[in-house]
Amino acid sequence: MRPNSVPAFSDLVKECHRSAVHLELRDAYSVASEADDFAEWQACGRITPESVKRRRSWLDLVRSTVARGVEVRRARVVSLPASEYIRYEHAGTYLNVEAGEKVRWLPRRHAATLALPGADFWLLDDRLIRFGHFSGEGASAGHELCDDPAVVKLCAEAFDAVWQRATPHEEFAV
Repeated sequence: MRPNSVPAFSDLVKECHRSAVHLELRDAYSVASEADDFAEWQACGRITPESVKRRRSWLDLVRSTVARGVEVRRARVVSLPASEYIRYEHAGTYLNVEAGEKVRWLPRRHAATLALPGADFWLLDDRLIRFGHFSGEGASAGHELCDDPAVVKLCAEAFDAVWQRATPHEEFAV
């Protein structure tokens, strides 16, 4: 594991040739980059044009990555009834899907028999993992890179197991 000097995610994904898959395991995040969007959603109950503008760099990155032939998939393991944060994520996920990302949701009770890593991660081209660490309150606590073949295999199998059981975004209600 390499916790120091982790390159920006955009730099890592630009090096992808086949796949970038993301497993999210938390019911709430409190990352600074989403604070305005989340507060706005809480106030008005919808994703606003301003929120779409703030997400533009991510959506453009997904579009350009998918246009290069890289499959981008995200699987979210969530508790139900859903937390307020998960309802917010669900409300904005249509933007990810429109940009070319494939997103699925798995109720946590359906993940009970799966062996899952203890942290969220991105697995890039089945060769490099970028773990995301968070505080108990959901603030970012940094990232680590790992290319250990055994850990890569564990994460690939965990993602695939969640993906198989999960429901596509378009069919999932919170």
